[in-house]
Amino acid sequence: NPKSEIRNPKSEIRNPKSEIRNPKSEIRNPKSEIRNPKSEIRNPKSEIRMQLVLASTSPYRRELLARLGVPFEVAAPEVDETPLPGESPDETARRLSLLKAQAVAESYPDALIIGSDQVALLEGVQLGKPGTHEKAVAQLQSMRGRALEFHTALTLLNARTGSVQTANVPVRLVMRHYSDAQIEHYLRRDQPYNCCGSAKSESLGIALIARFETEDPNALVGLPLIKLVEMLANEGLDVLAL
Repeated sequence: NPKSEIRNPKSEIRNPKSEIRNPKSEIRNPKSEIRNPKSEIRNPKSEIRMQLVLASTSPYRRELLARLGVPFEVAAPEVDETPLPGESPDETARRLSLLKAQAVAESYPDALIIGSDQVALLEGVQLGKPGTHEKAVAQLQSMRGRALEFHTALTLLNARTGSVQTANVPVRLVMRHYSDAQIEHYLRRDQPYNCCGSAKSESLGIALIARFETEDPNALVGLPLIKLVEMLANEGLDVLAL
């Protein structure tokens, strides 16, 4: 029967609409595949378990420590800074830096505590902080053209474990032959009355210095940062990883 063999072309026509693949259904959502880098980045700050405490109210040490970019607290140590009989400048500075750190340890039992102390010497005679304009004038006059030594001791105390690191970073310098008028002008400008040696080397006081030798110029200001970075690394705190 020829009619039974006639193939209906309409029944064989493939519906192109039914075969069109929906590109929207195949587009992969890049947002769903993007890995959130924030969730994978390890925050080194969250891994620091111990506080960092500066056992000093010195604005100069506080400013120096802030340069490392590590969060820290400041505590005021109550310490008698009188040198002991027969004690060398190195011994005095080291002892006092340790005492300052220990003085605040009870208040910060889980902290890394920084203590520092500086002793200045003019030909064997210890120089203190002048406190007044008149004493600063006399101090700078006595230092004119002469050599001085600064012993800047640093202690890092782990209050949790009791571990102690202590070092002294000495500075040897020679003063210029400045005039009395220059002394007056300098003191009016910088007012360094709370500084050993009556000069701020990080400010205009550098103009009073002919030259100095040290492994860390920050030691002259009062906090040897190079040595401190090393000590912090020994305690597992890498300042370059923060």
